[in-house]
Amino acid sequence: MRKSIATVSVSGTLVEKLEAIAAAGFDGVEIFENDLLACPLPPEEIRARAADLGLGIDLYQPFRDFEGAPAELLAGNLRRAEHKFRLMERLGAGLLLLCSNVSPAAVPGDDVAAGHLRLLAERAAEHGVRVAYEALAWGRHVNEYLHAWRLVRLADHPALGVCLDSFHILSRGSDPIGIEAIPGEKIFFLQLADAPRLAMDVLPWSRHYRCFPGQGTFDLAGLLAGVRRAGYAGPLSLEVFNDVFRQASAERTALDGMRSLIALEREVAGTAHPAAPTGFAFAELAGHGGLSGIPAALGFTRTGTHPGKPVELWEQGGARLLVNATGADPALIAVGLDSPDPAGAAGHAEELLSPILPRARTPEEAELNAVAAPDGTEIFFCDDGWLADFTPSRPHGTRPGLITGIDHVALTQPRHHFDEAALFYRSVLGLRPQESLEVPDPYGLLRSKAMSGPGGAVRVVVNVAQVGADHLPWQHVALACDDVVAVARRLRKEHPGLLLPIPGNYYDDLDARHEADPELRGLGVLYDRDEHGGEFLHLYTVTVGRVFFELVQRIGGYQGYGAGNAAVRLAAQHAGHRQGVRPGPRPAGVTPAPL
Repeated sequence: MRKSIATVSVSGTLVEKLEAIAAAGFDGVEIFENDLLACPLPPEEIRARAADLGLGIDLYQPFRDFEGAPAELLAGNLRRAEHKFRLMERLGAGLLLLCSNVSPAAVPGDDVAAGHLRLLAERAAEHGVRVAYEALAWGRHVNEYLHAWRLVRLADHPALGVCLDSFHILSRGSDPIGIEAIPGEKIFFLQLADAPRLAMDVLPWSRHYRCFPGQGTFDLAGLLAGVRRAGYAGPLSLEVFNDVFRQASAERTALDGMRSLIALEREVAGTAHPAAPTGFAFAELAGHGGLSGIPAALGFTRTGTHPGKPVELWEQGGARLLVNATGADPALIAVGLDSPDPAGAAGHAEELLSPILPRARTPEEAELNAVAAPDGTEIFFCDDGWLADFTPSRPHGTRPGLITGIDHVALTQPRHHFDEAALFYRSVLGLRPQESLEVPDPYGLLRSKAMSGPGGAVRVVVNVAQVGADHLPWQHVALACDDVVAVARRLRKEHPGLLLPIPGNYYDDLDARHEADPELRGLGVLYDRDEHGGEFLHLYTVTVGRVFFELVQRIGGYQGYGAGNAAVRLAAQHAGHRQGVRPGPRPAGVTPAPL
């Protein structure tokens, strides 16, 4: 279907917005009135600029507070409309969005409102313009889409139809099934926006927290399927009011919007991910000098080196770490995902506007395709062929140990890339939202969204920390093991400075809530329990550069991430970051996070 986006959805001047929207591959645009009023170019030049960029002007918006106005305001409203119709002729826009009246002066009565709508449609038709009437969720007398349709049907004019907006429908909890009762030809326009579930008034929710499809919690696929069954054949258009989007790169936001529509169409069509990842192949960490002692301290064995690159392969159980000597500040730079069809996974990523990253390799090396996640982390699609690139120092394969694999990775995003990251992992990798929360940090707030694939084989936690400019964007690799307590005992004995100290007050509270094993206190192991009786034991290493490790044990089907312990962990990390020292000796090569 034709794809469009409102200029209010991206940042910049009107000309900059049009250029970014065209570069993202959109077919059309909704011109938001404020953008036009602030533009120095006349409407004719805007029309020509859009045409040169390959964009049609699908809609001009908004026209407000018309139907149901008191009789003494009607003449002024019609005069205002005439001005807009002449402007639209100059602009080349054939459709006007009319929002339902929100004025306290609006009078009730469907007959009055329908009469006014017919008058407006008659005037619009004289200019070759149509009117799409939209029920705002906070409209004075009309705030439901089916009420708007009743008025359109009562007004009975060919130049008058409805505009359906997913936010106004779903934010009120309205059942979209009624859309199928509206003739497709009377649905003049469809606007799409997702949103997180927030306990707040619908007006500020709409003005500040809308997002692209797939970034929130609304069932947009179900709504769009119903609109299609009604016979609608017009554009899919994004109308998103979002404070972060207004500050972010227009080009990046527009591209993300296009990705959301492609993914939404695939979801409605029932198109399955062609090669969803089945596990973690590896996690690659850069900054060899700061990390060289940690894999060995955690029980990993170095099993190979790359003949042409400064990269070592370390293995334990089913977990593999690549340690890359490049880079001064230790960081998680890449994640390899096991894929049943790496080429198919890469092709799917490209279809969703994530281009394959260029990669230098010799003819003998495995052909590994990778795309960049929004924070810059490289995501590789792998089969087992990549292991042959490493000259073995010991036989490849399962190395005995208590660690069994990679449980999840957690990546901290720039604030303005958080929603983009959620959509990336959902659409490109086929992960689904699992848990979303906000955690208090001693210096701000950590916003977190967990996503996982089928059976939890791949789990990714996307974080954004809003704690001030000097905060390091921490990342971590969580390693699964069968006995966290045994790991903790060994590390406390052999490498006590490697583990993050946990305050005694935490364990006092833990005793009150769960009567947990008292040994956990001395080992620095944290504990959580879910409502189904599942248990979670986990501990953390100190932070080195930007990276720390978590060791986790899931018991009884536990699917969470110990969210209740996150605030304690953050406070302990900040305390260590400020001190720059850790009690006890550290394994060779381990240095604390810089002050």
